[in-house]
Amino acid sequence: MGKKVFYVTNNSTKSRDEYVAKCERLGFKATKESILSSAFVLAQYLKQQDFKKRVYVVGTGGITQELDAVGITHCGPQKEVFESGNILSLANTIKLEPDVGAVAVGFDPFFTFPKILRAASYLDQPGCLFLATNTDERFPVSSKNLVFPGTGCMVRCVETAAERPPVIMGKPSTKMFTVIQEKNNLDPKRTIMIGDRCNTDILFGKNCGLQTLVVLSGVTSQADLDTWAASSDPEHHRLLADYCLTQLDELLPLLEAETQHT
Repeated sequence: MGKKVFYVTNNSTKSRDEYVAKCERLGFKATKESILSSAFVLAQYLKQQDFKKRVYVVGTGGITQELDAVGITHCGPQKEVFESGNILSLANTIKLEPDVGAVAVGFDPFFTFPKILRAASYLDQPGCLFLATNTDERFPVSSKNLVFPGTGCMVRCVETAAERPPVIMGKPSTKMFTVIQEKNNLDPKRTIMIGDRCNTDILFGKNCGLQTLVVLSGVTSQADLDTWAASSDPEHHRLLADYCLTQLDELLPLLEAETQHT
């Protein structure tokens, strides 16, 4: 049908090269140019700012690899365990790196008190940028009633200590679509956002002026949609997609019908 397909993810733990390899393993057609991760958008944002200093990274190699790709230096991530009960002892052991001009917070499975301390201390310096890949509350993992905290938990910790909010790179921020639109000359009115999480995917589509389609095979449920539809809160109505399918493969016969019609 001549349509361009892009994979847009808030997950910052992998670089675009790693996502291409993952798509190949799963049988999806994808190129590096068709994948936008929050880590990639973060690196592009700093590049556009003509950023020349270092970035302190709370996260994983997905962020540092994308920073390397645009020639931006960084410190971290590294495991930093705090075993002493006396937090004041950190004043004698933690030394801040020179020339750090930005703090980037993404998902970090080794998140610790010393990392919050470092990030907040850098952010206390005038002119230091505060960037976050996303603010997802939890991961959609089903595992014996366990809750897997998402990147938003780490972002909020640093935000509280820094006493200021970050600039968000991922969905529902419009920054992701800006990168796609500039590189591919997309018309928002002719573009549809498909996702399974309304407070990120669908809200992203609404914020960018796109059509939206929610699939109920992930985070958002039919019960959620019913609750938001019955609500008097206009913000809840913004979470409602233009279209809804139970799962993604239900889209295929609709596309086939459209092809036959045209």
